[in-house]
Amino acid sequence: MAKYVKDQSADFRNTIERVAIIGAGGTIGLPITNALLKTGRHIVTAISREDSGNKLPEGILVATVDYNDEATIVAALKGQQFVIITMAPTAPKGTHSKIVQAAAKAGVPYVMPNWYAADIGNVKLGQDILLGPQDQANRNEIESLGMQWVNICCGFWYDYSLAGGESRFGLDFSTRSLTIYDDGNAQISTSTLSQVGRAVAKLLSLNELPEDENDKNLTLSTFLNKGVYIQSFLVSQNEMFESVKRVTGTTNSNWTITHEATNKRYENGLAQVKVGNMMHFSKLLYARVFYPDGSGDFSNKSQNELLALPNEDLDQSTKAGIDLIAELGRRVERMAA
Repeated sequence: MAKYVKDQSADFRNTIERVAIIGAGGTIGLPITNALLKTGRHIVTAISREDSGNKLPEGILVATVDYNDEATIVAALKGQQFVIITMAPTAPKGTHSKIVQAAAKAGVPYVMPNWYAADIGNVKLGQDILLGPQDQANRNEIESLGMQWVNICCGFWYDYSLAGGESRFGLDFSTRSLTIYDDGNAQISTSTLSQVGRAVAKLLSLNELPEDENDKNLTLSTFLNKGVYIQSFLVSQNEMFESVKRVTGTTNSNWTITHEATNKRYENGLAQVKVGNMMHFSKLLYARVFYPDGSGDFSNKSQNELLALPNEDLDQSTKAGIDLIAELGRRVERMAA
């Protein structure tokens, strides 16, 4: 694969313009889609099932596919330069591979696999949270088909996790209770949904290749077959709780606070998952990342400055997470109506 613009044909355009996204209306897909549309530099196509009920933003194109008919996926991806995969854990097994295989047949050069999480360089952590081996297999498959990948290493989504109940950051706003893992001082790298969206949009707004060997400007090629490390905050549970109290105007006396060892919490969650109780997966996942061994902290790898990402306000992001709880409640009511 040519490394420089000088080696390309005369009609080569050194920009990523045509982007396809799977899951464009989902939790992480929507902020990525909105950020890409906001740049005004991308033609964004949502790859969607015919029966999908997700509401998509204005300005996006839609290509309908049948995941049991590869020809429809290939046709939808024809002419795309970059495919972004965002899928829920409940997606049918093998869907990721179907998309990647179709992308290769459609001639797509770049894929962003379905990983918006921890440090891919920490193999032991990936094994312990049960997600790493599959992500490695996804990356291997992309490379074996002659394409290249970019992983987003962003840690847990701060606002989403804050709104997710006790099994995530230990906070349950409905009962005003908090489970503190160990002493609550372990800091982890975490990103807001909007920060992830901005990072992807910044990445795909870069030139694809350097002009020649003397061009030292940042390009998409800088990040190929690597993790892109971003974060909004390096933050502990105790720091989160202080922010929650500021935003809600509460004090410790308004909350029921308990403590639990991360290793015990992880082992309990893992035991439940091993017998098929996936309701406990979040418990093992979050507990393991909060281990006091520093495995949840990749701030020394952060590329925020490189991508010119903004500094965010913790309390504003905490408020966004609390607001998300109300929004999720409204969604449930609409579905039940």
